[in-house]
Amino acid sequence: MRLAVFFIREASAETENSMSESVKFHFDVNGQSFTSAGQASVQVKKNLRELGISPEVIRRVSIAMYEGEINMVIHAHGGEADVEVFEDKIVIVLNDHGPGIKDVELAMKEGYSTAPDNIRSLGFGAGMGLPNMKRYTDDMKIETQLGVGTKITMTVNF
Repeated sequence: MRLAVFFIREASAETENSMSESVKFHFDVNGQSFTSAGQASVQVKKNLRELGISPEVIRRVSIAMYEGEINMVIHAHGGEADVEVFEDKIVIVLNDHGPGIKDVELAMKEGYSTAPDNIRSLGFGAGMGLPNMKRYTDDMKIETQLGVGTKITMTVNF
């Protein structure tokens, strides 16, 4: 897994002269193995602790990230996860080049799953991924196109 950290300066909305910093983390999610699934969320958890983010926010971000990683491994053969930490929120962007989500409304229903039986036999694919991602974030946007992939943007405010 590759981890890259970027420090970005952006103009603040308050005044053109004041600057605020955000911190970015990038992860490649390996879609070939459940062994590596969750590594990005574990690393984000450590990074957020070092930044002094509250344990409750860290918990919410970690759960949303983990569910997204598992979905990328099960359904899309991996992808990329980008996390940006601002003064008042954390934005998580999960991007894959999988098959896309055929019916987003149905996929958002708890217990609905398209995971194959071999994945379910491993204890995954219970149909709680997307619902949990929504539950633990303040905002979630899904952009998907069949045959192209899915981009999920989640925000956790603090």
